[in-house]
Amino acid sequence: MSLAELWRAQPDQLGDKQVDQLVAIAGEGKLRDNSLASREFREFLRNIPSSLLRRYSQECLDKAFPDSGLALQDITNEVGHRLGFRVQHGRYRGSPSVIGFDGLWMSRNNGSIVVEVKTTDAYRIKLDTLAGYRRSLKDQGRVSEGNSSILIVVGRQDTGDLEAQIRGSRYAWDVRLISVEYLMRLLSVREDVEDPQTEERIRSVLVPKEFTRVDEIIDLVFSATEDIQQEERAEEDEKEEEAPTIEHKKLAPVSFHEACVQRIASLLQKDFLRRSRAKFSTPDDDVRLVCAVSKEHRNRGRRGYWYAVHPHQLEFLASASDSSVAFGCGSPDKILLIRFETFRPWLEQMNQTHTSGGRSYWHVQVHLDDRGRFFLQRRGGAAQEEITSFLLSDTESR
Repeated sequence: MSLAELWRAQPDQLGDKQVDQLVAIAGEGKLRDNSLASREFREFLRNIPSSLLRRYSQECLDKAFPDSGLALQDITNEVGHRLGFRVQHGRYRGSPSVIGFDGLWMSRNNGSIVVEVKTTDAYRIKLDTLAGYRRSLKDQGRVSEGNSSILIVVGRQDTGDLEAQIRGSRYAWDVRLISVEYLMRLLSVREDVEDPQTEERIRSVLVPKEFTRVDEIIDLVFSATEDIQQEERAEEDEKEEEAPTIEHKKLAPVSFHEACVQRIASLLQKDFLRRSRAKFSTPDDDVRLVCAVSKEHRNRGRRGYWYAVHPHQLEFLASASDSSVAFGCGSPDKILLIRFETFRPWLEQMNQTHTSGGRSYWHVQVHLDDRGRFFLQRRGGAAQEEITSFLLSDTESR
């Protein structure tokens, strides 16, 4: 049984193990180029939540073991994948006949990034060697010199000597440097936002740019904050339009996406990874899910829930043959799970808002009556659609 299969069968047991123990379980127990251990370890990383990627990366830095640098290389490449890059794994060890980069990250708008991973900056990095990797990839037609760069990922944050080395070299405009900790923080931001344009700006941080003018950095901070706050602000606008007398049921902040998805995963016997704040998919990306959550609101004694559904979420769902929307109603105990092909036509009967910033979203309003029945409100006073049949119980699945 492979490491990924063990994870799916016994996640609690494997979750307690440290990264060196996991490497020892994978394949032959040693990470080598083109080995079974390497394939199993990378497949395992593809299936686990990002919280474990963070923990394992720190273990590679805190507890040196024979393959710690190689494990960190694989973990870093998985982070690149989750940031939205197309990733090609490099080699663990150099070879005269093979280009020795650690990873190659590619995106449509930010070109290609040749990645070098170092657990420490105690030794000077040969920038000529990294530049040679990029030239060799260019000669093979795999990257464009004018649209490619180098990213060095280091274990330490105290990188003053390395920064000085880069600034004093002829490659200063081609190289970016980031610590492992801040790469993980960037992934956390990526998972908290929802707008694809903000996601693209996050990826662009890793590409060398001249920052005499800092507008782009401020724009990224503003966009990420705006994206995270948009849902709450839109919900407040919706409540004001409905009635100024709405009473709020005091609940914990609306952040139970993960709890809803865990319950859905258990019912469907699928593993889901977080792709953004509301987007989830299986590790192979074959099954996709958009999960929206809402507090319970009361309007003149009537209970209800409000959600925003965005065009980019529909595109995400439409790109998979198996996709669904889930609505958490006040807590993970009440989840409506609806197949995308069933839900999509309903949007034509719902109100849509277009913001001055060019964004748009549909208003999805769900009401709960005194008999425990759920209804979807339609535009223009049309009859409500009862959707109680989509409510998950503890024993059912789709």
